[in-house]
Amino acid sequence: MALIQNTFARVEKKYLVTDRQYRALCDAFAGRMEPDAFGAYTICNIYYDTADYRLIRASLDKPVYKEKLRLRSYGTPGENDRVFVELKKKFDGVVYKRRTAMPLAQARSYLTHGVRPCADDQVGREIDWFLQFYRPGPVVFIAYDREALTCPDDPDFRLTFDAGLRWREDALDLSLSDRGEPLTEPGMRVMEIKIPGAMPLWMSTLLDRLHIFPASFSKYGTYYQQQILSHSTTKGAIFCA
Repeated sequence: MALIQNTFARVEKKYLVTDRQYRALCDAFAGRMEPDAFGAYTICNIYYDTADYRLIRASLDKPVYKEKLRLRSYGTPGENDRVFVELKKKFDGVVYKRRTAMPLAQARSYLTHGVRPCADDQVGREIDWFLQFYRPGPVVFIAYDREALTCPDDPDFRLTFDAGLRWREDALDLSLSDRGEPLTEPGMRVMEIKIPGAMPLWMSTLLDRLHIFPASFSKYGTYYQQQILSHSTTKGAIFCA
């Protein structure tokens, strides 16, 4: 069984790729990249924010430091299946992710009613502080189908393709299926390159050849801009910090 990592510190670069670019990348990866230990799977998230969307509004301003909280599962979990409470921070371009695992029922009690898990560690204390400071609530469910690849010659180099991005504002519970409305155009994938440092030269050359360029893309941020900000602007609403 593959090990689950609970702390990360890495650079993540995002790209939006078309079907044609995706196929060209897959052809070029032959002999260089292979499916990781988890292969293909569905990721389900519930993002937490304040009532006035303070966290995502701050994030979209592209500050040096930003943070967000989400509840994540791999597939649709049952009450006793393991899920992850994740605190994701980004400082000066480096992503720091902290997460703690627990059954879905326990995570729901923790995030909704403040019933703290028994474990007392640094990650838990960081999440506790976040919850006490922001008092966030569930805002949106976002799911997608992920294909994860790794490089046998460079184990620290990891790449993922996310397709079928979808969202919903109702039924904000991970156990209630992975259905949702489309978040991106049909055929578009979000490619993420996850590295601790510099990108391999062969990968940089390949991206240049296929005219694939970095994109500033946030799944939660895209939902907010499409479904909340645009509607609020139309109605004349103003959010105050």
